[in-house]
Amino acid sequence: MSVPPVVYEGVYGPYTVTGEHRREVLAYRMSLLLLALAQVALLVQWRWLGPSWCWPWLLLMAAGLGGALRWVHIYLVPLHRTLQLFWLLGCAGFGLLAYRAGAASMLPQLVDQPVWIWLVGPFFAALAGLGFKEFFCFQRPEAIGLTLLLPLLLLGWWLGLWSAPVASVLLAAQSLLLMVLALRKFPMPEEADLGDLSVFAKLAGELS
Repeated sequence: MSVPPVVYEGVYGPYTVTGEHRREVLAYRMSLLLLALAQVALLVQWRWLGPSWCWPWLLLMAAGLGGALRWVHIYLVPLHRTLQLFWLLGCAGFGLLAYRAGAASMLPQLVDQPVWIWLVGPFFAALAGLGFKEFFCFQRPEAIGLTLLLPLLLLGWWLGLWSAPVASVLLAAQSLLLMVLALRKFPMPEEADLGDLSVFAKLAGELS
């Protein structure tokens, strides 16, 4: 059963939330959930079976983050495009890493040679940016997993500040917080993720 369009009063005038808008929100939330599930699965498999066949989970993570960045509503178009560019650069970095080290050795190479973090770092910068958006808009405490823990983990590992056990704990905490963030999106009203559509219309009018 389709939900009829609903008219809301925004900062710059009335706007209509349609079924298409609600499908966009669902696509965003499902993409975020795919990202979270893939990362948790990657860590579980790495822990129990080793890293050799973890790379398919990276592909799903890339698809999840790409979808989330496709459907997320961010008022500032340049910021939105920047996050998408970071995602693309990070995916290219993972592709080069797979070419140089082999798909089965990607993660061990990334751990043993932290310099590779610079190449794949834009991917995680896009992920951290998505977490910042969620924290800024909704004050979700679990978004700290992306906004703070993820950059601290990667920079600390590159600088040699973390031991392997400490890095493992940080990574596990970040992945669990991402899962909580993704699951808590679904009970929210769709309008929350859409934001004030009159603001998008206003900005589009100024840019046209």
